[in-house]
Amino acid sequence: MAATQRIAAGAVAAAACAASLAGCTAEDTGSQGPEQGAPGPQKPAAAPKSVVRLIGDGSTAYTGAQPHLARPERLKPGQKPPQFVVFSWDGAGEDSQKLFSHFRQVAKRNDATMTYFLSGVYMLPEGKRDLYRPPQHAPGRSDIGFNDDRGIADTAKQLRLAWLEGNEIGTHFNGHFCGRDGVGEWSVEEWKDEIAQAKRFVKSWKTNTGLRKAAPLPFDYDKELIGARTPCLEGQENFMKAARDLGFRYDTSGVNDQVWPKKKLGLWDLSMQLVPFPGHTYEQLTMDYNFMVNQSGTTTQGDPDKYDYWGDQMRDGLLKGFYRAYDGNRAPLIIGNHFESWNGGTYMRAVEEVIEEVCTKPEVRCVSFRQLADWLDAQDPTTLRKLRTLKVGEAPKQGWASFLSAHPAPAPKGAPGAPAGRR
Repeated sequence: MAATQRIAAGAVAAAACAASLAGCTAEDTGSQGPEQGAPGPQKPAAAPKSVVRLIGDGSTAYTGAQPHLARPERLKPGQKPPQFVVFSWDGAGEDSQKLFSHFRQVAKRNDATMTYFLSGVYMLPEGKRDLYRPPQHAPGRSDIGFNDDRGIADTAKQLRLAWLEGNEIGTHFNGHFCGRDGVGEWSVEEWKDEIAQAKRFVKSWKTNTGLRKAAPLPFDYDKELIGARTPCLEGQENFMKAARDLGFRYDTSGVNDQVWPKKKLGLWDLSMQLVPFPGHTYEQLTMDYNFMVNQSGTTTQGDPDKYDYWGDQMRDGLLKGFYRAYDGNRAPLIIGNHFESWNGGTYMRAVEEVIEEVCTKPEVRCVSFRQLADWLDAQDPTTLRKLRTLKVGEAPKQGWASFLSAHPAPAPKGAPGAPAGRR
């Protein structure tokens, strides 16, 4: 995303509107999509009704429970698991391409929620870049630049709306340093410092821009932030140690096969996966950047005559991975993307076509990482261990009813998935 982002007029989130804050528009208070994971059409969840409580300088606020989040339920004996699909976006921000706002609408049309990994420096204006003190680099250094006031306001609007629609706001940290002198060399303490700065830029964007009359982000970022993806998938081990100490719940910075996830260093390892790569004998990571590198190299705008083919290749590879799980072991499919128009936007087209094909299928739940982690936490550990015995694409030989027929232990009191009366 370019540092010179531009904005249309900012709008106020539904919860902020309820508190009579300035700047409300029809889009901000419009109807919401159906609740995720429900068995049929559901009544849209209302915006939080509690009084908005501003946090700090008013850049963020507590507005109550997040709408549009279905309560996770523990699998019943013999029940086939749902097919989870997570679409996630690295360095999420709104610029002149308006891809953030576009994919918000795509998600709503297809009963999906997603995870947006916000880069903290996208909430920091260029004129105050020296406030960023990156580990092992000079103050004000960033490999992805900074933003301007219009771009920050535009991004804040999309973050408000996304959260109110049930999407998750994670982090992609700040300066995006890869390779030599990059995040792969950071210590645990340096990762903690980077995370603290990412939080600070989100929690102080009003002060840093002077946009004090703008509506706040309708969430407490200290509580909202429970997971991340590291730049270029580097530095995972020390990041996970830092994240565990800070109370994070998952990481998605590695490469996995399409099998059921397990915990690593106390966090759910929800890394992206390898899926078939049409026309090749090897498999490919479920991320637009990796498809691009294996098609046009590091050139982001390659041969235009190949754009359609390259996009179809990514779409078909993701769909092959989806059906391999859907008809097989039902392992969650984890997909990563960027708001970029590489190779003429062919990857954005491919992702949109995948969303449209898979998210409305029976027993499919297109969810955020938070929702997936909630569901995993709600399950009987014995059930999850059994699911992890299934190999890539392997369905239970005697069917799901037989495979998961043993009676699972009841959920502990107060745990996700426990009966409501036991809370």
